[in-house]
Amino acid sequence: MEITRIGQWLSLLICVLLLLQTEGVPVGITFVENAVAKGAVCLDGSPPAYHFHKGSGAGINNWIVHFEGGGWCNNVTTCLSRRDTRLGSSKKMDTSLSFSGFFSNSKKFNPDFYDWNRIKVRYCDGSSFTGDVEAVDPKTNLHFRGARVFAVVVEDLLAKGMKNAQNAIISGCSAGGLASILNCDRFKSLLPATTKVKCLADAGFFINVKDVSGAQRIEEFYSQVVQTHGSAKNLPTSCTSRLRPGLCFFPQNVVSQISTPIFFVNAAYDSWQIKNILAPGAADPRGQWRECKLDIKNCSPNQLSVMQGFRTDFLRAFSVVGNAASKGHFIDGCYAHCQTGIQETWLRNDSPVVAKTSIAKAVGDWFYDRRPFREIDCAYPCNPTCHNRIFDQNERPDV
Repeated sequence: MEITRIGQWLSLLICVLLLLQTEGVPVGITFVENAVAKGAVCLDGSPPAYHFHKGSGAGINNWIVHFEGGGWCNNVTTCLSRRDTRLGSSKKMDTSLSFSGFFSNSKKFNPDFYDWNRIKVRYCDGSSFTGDVEAVDPKTNLHFRGARVFAVVVEDLLAKGMKNAQNAIISGCSAGGLASILNCDRFKSLLPATTKVKCLADAGFFINVKDVSGAQRIEEFYSQVVQTHGSAKNLPTSCTSRLRPGLCFFPQNVVSQISTPIFFVNAAYDSWQIKNILAPGAADPRGQWRECKLDIKNCSPNQLSVMQGFRTDFLRAFSVVGNAASKGHFIDGCYAHCQTGIQETWLRNDSPVVAKTSIAKAVGDWFYDRRPFREIDCAYPCNPTCHNRIFDQNERPDV
């Protein structure tokens, strides 16, 4: 009986350990205190921050610098609403984050990058790390300094060993994915010429389309973001020399000019874009899209037809990426947003696959030049491996 009980406890312990391994490892926060003197601060003037899990063994000189997402603020009112939250102040940030998926330190769950130095840069500027306005209105105490935050974080990491990097990846999710696109070539320019540098954008390919009411809201919104944050001077000049600065927030107008190798992970039915670009609350005053946005299985045939149209628009915009050997992409037919930092979508037995390949395998093969990967999935609902997002009924759909 005692042996049986011990066996049961050991089995339970193993299950718990495996669960913890899958769920990730907690990593503490680092504040870049000397950034304040340089004016490289969050919206509220607090220092920027990141979470750093050090590499080991053969990965000691390899670096992943990942930029967090969290939308944008486009005027004083919306920036004030963020200022005293984790998206505007490092004083409000969790002091520990879980690292899993692309950031896991488990060889089983992250075979190509588990022993790298892995950094998650917190997002607190509201401009995808592009803003730089010197003046600060004392009435609001809002600081628009995202580009300075980007520069000072990279500088801090260089001093902590990234100056010796053999391999480096700048990555990001959502608004951070956009940051990794807009700052891809800049990041490479800040590292030694001997470093192999590539970029990875997860759910960062936001497209310029009309919403269900026919309004071009996202184009106007991005123009306001760029204006409010003074971002124009920090956007790729290959774009701003041709187009209005606000249009240079759209990757479709930027990516063809990026010279650094870059990989895109995106859902063709990106749940954030469906909720906030295609069918935002302002375009759906009667809430006809609410249930559909919470769970794609709730969508009517007409709504699914509109979403298929969005996929067509997305793929048309994405076509500018082209088939250059330096670029790669994993575009699945899922209702999802940000898939690299979550173990279940990065690499697990039931993870999403396209062309019989997981996201982790596709990214690893591309980075290490084992084979190119440029695959676009079939249309919904053809892929049974999708982990389609289901949002809570009480969750605001437009966040």
